Amino acid sequence: MVPIDLGRQLFVDDFLIAETTLTRSWHRPSYHPAGPVMRPETPWEMRDDAAERAQLPGNPAAMPFSDGVFFDPRDRLFKMWYMAGYGAATCLAVSEDGIRWRRPAFDVVRGTNIVHGDYRDSSTVWLDLDSPDPRERYKMSYWYDNAVSLLTSADGVHWTRRGRTPRTADRTTFFRNPFRRTWVYSLRANVENAVSGRYRRYWENRDFLAAANGWGDREPVAWIKADSADFARPELAARPELYNLDCVAYESVMLGLFSVWRGESSAREKINEVALGFSRDGFHWHRPNRDTFLGVSEEAGSWNWGNVQSAGGGCLVVGDQLHFYVSGRQGRPGTDAPGICSTGLATIRRDGFASMDWRPGEPGPRRIPAGNAGTLTTRAVKFSGSHLFVNADINGGELRVEVLDRAGAVIAPFTSAGCEPIAQDSTRALVRWARGSLADLAGTPVRFRFTLTRGRLFAFWVSPWPTGESRGFPAAGGPEFSGATDTRAALRPSRGSGTLD
Repeated sequence: MVPIDLGRQLFVDDFLIAETTLTRSWHRPSYHPAGPVMRPETPWEMRDDAAERAQLPGNPAAMPFSDGVFFDPRDRLFKMWYMAGYGAATCLAVSEDGIRWRRPAFDVVRGTNIVHGDYRDSSTVWLDLDSPDPRERYKMSYWYDNAVSLLTSADGVHWTRRGRTPRTADRTTFFRNPFRRTWVYSLRANVENAVSGRYRRYWENRDFLAAANGWGDREPVAWIKADSADFARPELAARPELYNLDCVAYESVMLGLFSVWRGESSAREKINEVALGFSRDGFHWHRPNRDTFLGVSEEAGSWNWGNVQSAGGGCLVVGDQLHFYVSGRQGRPGTDAPGICSTGLATIRRDGFASMDWRPGEPGPRRIPAGNAGTLTTRAVKFSGSHLFVNADINGGELRVEVLDRAGAVIAPFTSAGCEPIAQDSTRALVRWARGSLADLAGTPVRFRFTLTRGRLFAFWVSPWPTGESRGFPAAGGPEFSGATDTRAALRPSRGSGTLD
């Protein structure tokens, strides 16, 4: 019996499925036509000191190299921390809609939006809405000179250095696992001339700053790497490697954004693309689909022809969509230089990673079983809410739900015949029956059986509220959320007035 009180229940694996005649389909986001949404424009974003010293063309940058993109409910703003200039500084940009970004002038480096001026490689910034200390509401790490510096801030602009970790490799990042209330360091490691090449090590602690005291006897452990199911570019004849792993809690699972190195040559910037993984504990990963989720362009001159990697925070919930921000390197054809480094945006349906489908007659490789309807029956689950919701795209058919006991017998009056059919495309559709309230079954082990005559089912959940808040984790947030979880708020916060206005 599985408790499902926390978050939308996704169909990215078979964890909650007892039996089904539906077919799972995987979906990819689309790059926003406004992309890239941030390009290097300012003098500090055009810097590339290393290239200048080598008398080579510069690689201007305005991109999150992990860094972080979050929605701040206190200021009612999207906020993006990013690498400004190639390895030069960390800046903060803000936006009202997540598409049009502006660079406020702060007082750290007067007249610029620089919030930290140290040289850096990979960095992470995290908006910690659960921090008991307001001075640590924002947390940052950045790698330079073989270690990671740790910083905290009350406003995301003025930072206090809090320590430095033991030796670790570049491209080291961190994330928050709220299911286990722990901070996790995703540490880059490398085995030269071996099958794994780049891989990740893992270290966790409930205190973000504990890493500054050293790993101690809890040495980082070997964690995850690319394997034979990952692919490299066939023209490069290289084994794929795991370049980075950014993670975030999304609804009821941990979402992993696996930056997979596909190979490199002297004629094109190293090719990284992002694939997906899902976890129920934040350590063990299920990666059933190795297709590229956020990829490079095959058209030379595109902003993302060379390299694409994820941003810290993973994704944001914006209405019926998820927003994924990525770094994109244009490359310079005929060389392995990064070229212009910008920020792109890709969008996908909310919960839209995978769907369970019944779509007779649709062309394609999927095999659709014979019959007029498809069904999916869950394992025994337990809930405390009273309103069942689904995320479904029902095109030319209908979806009905019935409730079963643990033995599989239908519980009246929650029958398929008594269910009002759902026949629309909605990311938050309330399931109703002619009689009865699900509140009467709260705490009782039950199964849900979904019947589709045509359509896709993305997720389901039981909410205490008729407005459908899931009590799950909304990744890096979004305009509809006032805190770290999707709960009903009596009063939405108003936009603050501080230094960002």
